[in-house]
Amino acid sequence: MKNPTKKPKWVVEKEQGKKAEAAQTLWLFGLHAVRDALLNPKREKLRLITTLNARAKLEDAIVASGMEPEMADPRKFPAVIDPGSVHQGAVLEVRSLDWGDLESLAMGDGVHAPRLILLDRVTDPHNVGAILRSAEVFGARAVIAPRHHSAPETGALAKTASGALERQPYVQVRNLSDAIVQLQGMGYLVLGLDGEAEQTIEAAMEGRRDRAVALVLGAEGPGLRAKTRETCDALVKIRYFSGFGSLNVSNAAAVALYASQAEG
Repeated sequence: MKNPTKKPKWVVEKEQGKKAEAAQTLWLFGLHAVRDALLNPKREKLRLITTLNARAKLEDAIVASGMEPEMADPRKFPAVIDPGSVHQGAVLEVRSLDWGDLESLAMGDGVHAPRLILLDRVTDPHNVGAILRSAEVFGARAVIAPRHHSAPETGALAKTASGALERQPYVQVRNLSDAIVQLQGMGYLVLGLDGEAEQTIEAAMEGRRDRAVALVLGAEGPGLRAKTRETCDALVKIRYFSGFGSLNVSNAAAVALYASQAEG
């Protein structure tokens, strides 16, 4: 006897397809993140929901995007994101950006020696968002992370990045150590950040500021994994002036990028 509660195969497959499609999209929220995504012609935009007040603040970006927002009551805002998220009256459903492969991103522009940030098990989206902002400010080519044990592209990450996610490549690779080896083959000097290292970033960069450089940062606490440490060309530390030399990973990324800037 057939189970009357069992769904037909075609229904199950259709539902699975819808779930898979939904997993490929994300909701951006907050005025800065939504505005920059609306103005990004490379970003595939699916659905925009705003309050009347937020729509007025985003009017120029909405017109430029050609989207028609769905209006929402601020007291009954659709729960498409975490209820605790500060959405500022605007959410936008989008698909992830395709930044291409690592080799293309790592190529320099022929004018400045390129800089990259590699993240080893940095899973906090707020840290990654802040790192993307610093990477954009200091001219890094991209922020690279492994596909597993890293912060996924989310609304929280985008909001912290304050628009940088639309311009600063955030690429996840299958294996971080393999990516390091690939970069070394392209001529990159790969420096791993370690508070116990003997030399500073400045010392490691002496006479090498014309080189392409990748800075590798690990999660706060455990730091770099053993395999990552072994694969780097050298371990370096940020120079500090007191007995306390620990920085949040996003602050460390900003300082390391500044300390390793190319000449010119």
